[in-house]
Amino acid sequence: MRGHVSFLFISTAFTLVAAGPAAAETACQGVNTLRASEKAAGFVLLFDGATTKGWHGYNGKPTPAWSVADCALHTAGTESNYGSDLRADLVTDQQYTNFELSLEWKASKGGNSGVMYGVVEDTRYKAAWETGPEYQLIDDVGFPEKLEEWQKAGANYAMHVPNAQKQLRPVGEWNTTRLVVNGTHVEHWLNGSKIVEFERWGDAWKALRDACSTKELPCKWRDYPGWGMAAKGRIALQDHGSAFWFRNVKLRPLP
Repeated sequence: MRGHVSFLFISTAFTLVAAGPAAAETACQGVNTLRASEKAAGFVLLFDGATTKGWHGYNGKPTPAWSVADCALHTAGTESNYGSDLRADLVTDQQYTNFELSLEWKASKGGNSGVMYGVVEDTRYKAAWETGPEYQLIDDVGFPEKLEEWQKAGANYAMHVPNAQKQLRPVGEWNTTRLVVNGTHVEHWLNGSKIVEFERWGDAWKALRDACSTKELPCKWRDYPGWGMAAKGRIALQDHGSAFWFRNVKLRPLP
C-alpha cells in the first residue's frame, strides 16, 4: 500500500553478523539459491542472501532501515513519512521490461509493504509508488484500520482486487508471490494460485486508473499522469513503516 515514504541509498552491503559468518551460512543453507531447473529456465537471483548488492535506495537516497537479517532483505520499519530521508524503498540497479518475478515474503503484525515494477527514478517523484504499479503486501487480518478490497494482499493496488482463489498465510509464515509482466499482460500469483490477471494500457485499464467517481476505487492517480505507463523500469521493495522480510528473490527475463 502506498503511503508517505522516502527511499534510502545503500552505500555499503549489510551482512549477517549476529552469529558469525559460518553460522549464518549454515542457517541460510538452501535459501536464496537457484535449483537446476530454475537455472535452466533462465532465472537469476536478485538477492544473494548476504548483501544488498544489486539494490539501492530510490532516487539515490540512503537506506538505514534496510539490512540483511534471518536470510532475508529486512526493513525494520520507520515512523517518518515519505520525503523524510528516513524511510526508503529499495530498488534494483537494473531495469526490466518483460519478466517473471518470484519471491517469498513475511509480514509483521499489522505490516504493510509492496512490490512495484516499471518504477521510474526522477526527482519529480518522492517514492516508487508514484510511478509504478504495486503488488500489494499487507497483513489483511491484523492491520489496524479497515481495508478495502483494493488494499488487501495480492491486489494490484487501487486497481484490481484478488479473486476467491487467494489463500494468505498467517503473520509469521512465509508467503510466495509470483508476478508475471509480459507486454500488456500481467498476472499476480499467491501461494500457487493466480489471483489477479489483467491487461494494462487499454481502455478498461485507463478507466480504472482514472476512476474518481466510484466508491470502489480512490482518485489515487489523478496527480500522477505517468503512473503505470513505463514499459521498462526498476523493481522496488517498499518500506511502508513496518517490519517486512523478503527472500528467494528470483527473476526470469521474458522475450
